Amino acid sequence: MIVSENTAPELIEFQKLMKKTDEFLNKDAKEHESYYKKRTAQLLEEDVCYALNECAKGTKFEKTIQLISGAQFPDIQIKNFYGVEVKSTIKDHWTSTGSSILESTRDTNIHRIYMTFGKLGAKVEFRSRPYEDCLSEIAVTHYPRYKIDMELKKGETIFDKIGLSYDELRKLKNPVEPVSKYYKSKLKPGESLWWASDSAIEDQTVPMTVRLFSTLLSDEQEKLRVVLYTMFPQILGKRNDKYNKPALFLMTRYGVVNPSFRDMFSAGGQEELPLNTGVLVRMPAAFGRISRYKELIEETLNNTSNKALSENWGIKVNNKSKLFQWMELCATEYASTNDNLGYDTAIEVLEKIFSVYNVRKKKELRVAGQK
Repeated sequence: MIVSENTAPELIEFQKLMKKTDEFLNKDAKEHESYYKKRTAQLLEEDVCYALNECAKGTKFEKTIQLISGAQFPDIQIKNFYGVEVKSTIKDHWTSTGSSILESTRDTNIHRIYMTFGKLGAKVEFRSRPYEDCLSEIAVTHYPRYKIDMELKKGETIFDKIGLSYDELRKLKNPVEPVSKYYKSKLKPGESLWWASDSAIEDQTVPMTVRLFSTLLSDEQEKLRVVLYTMFPQILGKRNDKYNKPALFLMTRYGVVNPSFRDMFSAGGQEELPLNTGVLVRMPAAFGRISRYKELIEETLNNTSNKALSENWGIKVNNKSKLFQWMELCATEYASTNDNLGYDTAIEVLEKIFSVYNVRKKKELRVAGQK
């Protein structure tokens, strides 16, 4: 890391320093191209440090720049105001993955940052630009990071797309929220943001590994089925696309892939379950799973935000009646595959399972209260 002890240089002088440093590095690269092609990212910081020191002679920056080891942002810090981030690629283009949008290691005193980018491919070349002017998109590794494009045109930055300036975004408590909102607005059918946590169960992290459903223990398989019934009641219905979102959810939230996803729910036969009157009725295996894992369903509902449930259910979710709304959706979907008595039967079975009654009456009261 490179740090300058100069406290308050003028912006115009800093810009001149960066331009002069680019010229210095590009001239040196023509004479020593093979040298730069062998430089690693960390070693390139040393080169930039040397170039800055040479170019700072006779300016207010002279003898103020030093190299410091550690992991801070930006790499080159000019104390109390300016900074320079050093990036490079061994390929013959001007793009790369940048720093995290969270900027948790940023020096809070730094207000203006430049990007110095070394293209170490076929022809070695250096360019420097204001940091926010070369951030085109968001890419995701273990956390959303900026994508760098040193040839980006004016008006095409990620900040132009989101509608927030770089400074506005970086100062937010949760900068991921407006970013995920933007990318969600661009989703096509069958697409999902695996890194956007507001669609998942609260406090759940994205797994680092991917597993096949068939390798899981039977109890874990059953629990995942029940969670999917909870998040996506349409699985009980007959829509042609009813498995699309659940399949994406299983992969992005649990890291589990099932090439035979439909088989998770189409097998199992029927089970006898009691109505409120005690009469036994034959219901699909899904209702048997719901009965055995009712605590898991209630836990999932309680730990999932209204926003996430609304996105998956397609209705406005009332925090005080999540369970009732979910039961109504399950019964409605089940009825779509059965005769006219399907809804009534399903509601009675679910009322018995969860020991709650008059779900339909509560629905009528809620609807009346919304008018």
